[in-house]
Amino acid sequence: MKTNPPAVQIVAISADEAGQRIDNFLRTQLKGVPKSMIYRILRKGEVRVNKKRIKPEYKLVAGDEIRIPPVRVAERDEQTVSPKLAKVASLADAILYEDDWILVMNKPSGTAVHGGSGLSFGVIEGLRALRPEARFLELVHRLDRDTSGVLLVAKKRSALRSLHEQLREKGMQKDYLALVRGSWPSHLKVVQAPLLKNILQSGERVVRVNSEGKPSETRFKVEERYAHATLVKASPVTGRTHQIRVHTLHAGHPIAFDDRYGEQEFDRQLATTGLNRLFLHAAALTFTHPNSGEVMRMEAPLDERLKQCLKVLRQQAQ
Repeated sequence: MKTNPPAVQIVAISADEAGQRIDNFLRTQLKGVPKSMIYRILRKGEVRVNKKRIKPEYKLVAGDEIRIPPVRVAERDEQTVSPKLAKVASLADAILYEDDWILVMNKPSGTAVHGGSGLSFGVIEGLRALRPEARFLELVHRLDRDTSGVLLVAKKRSALRSLHEQLREKGMQKDYLALVRGSWPSHLKVVQAPLLKNILQSGERVVRVNSEGKPSETRFKVEERYAHATLVKASPVTGRTHQIRVHTLHAGHPIAFDDRYGEQEFDRQLATTGLNRLFLHAAALTFTHPNSGEVMRMEAPLDERLKQCLKVLRQQAQ
């Protein structure tokens, strides 16, 4: 038995619906349709407002007439979707902000920023699959594979140049949250220790404090204390590989579940919290918008596993 194919819908916007972004409106209209597909039909011009193409950030006005194309997601298609496509769809949900110049996302832990080193899929490859019409998408900076949080991507070459200049001139403020072993001393506000990068035969990068290394500086502030751990804000002044992870280790307070620079005994103490990933999160990034000149502060919320860990630690500290 054949089912009728879904038809084009024409929807008129009421006064109550006015003011919201078209992408958010479509998510309520097209229940169960992945966010990535919604962005795709917007970018391809299949959604029209008053017979005109619009951008995802377009805000609806009362009386607008929206053309919504036929979109159908079969249940069995969703079940057989490839892991790579599923990852691409999850990246769409991780986007915090986007305009014509930049894209900001809350990178999940466990996803590399670039494919390579035996990985076929990274954030940048995923974003290019998500935005096939984008002629330019390049990372402004990097995050370690197991580090989560704010990641900035340039959508124009001129934007990349501007943002790279801000990085060089130290005009970009990065704030991370890290859960470290023991009681971090309140007076320890800065760690300055030169870092030397070594590449092992396996291709693995290991960084050590070494007088022959590059000058490196990280600023620290205690955010919260627990029985066997401290949540610190770490703000790197320089941008060396694994800098925060090695500086906390150098200070005698390694980060929880750091498989390279951590301590197994500390990880065992955290067993009851359910944590099983590196507790290092790029919580905020402050920079100047490459086009408008506006100072922007983008914040990325902690994922559920990190929030749950802190919740348990607070309960244990009572």
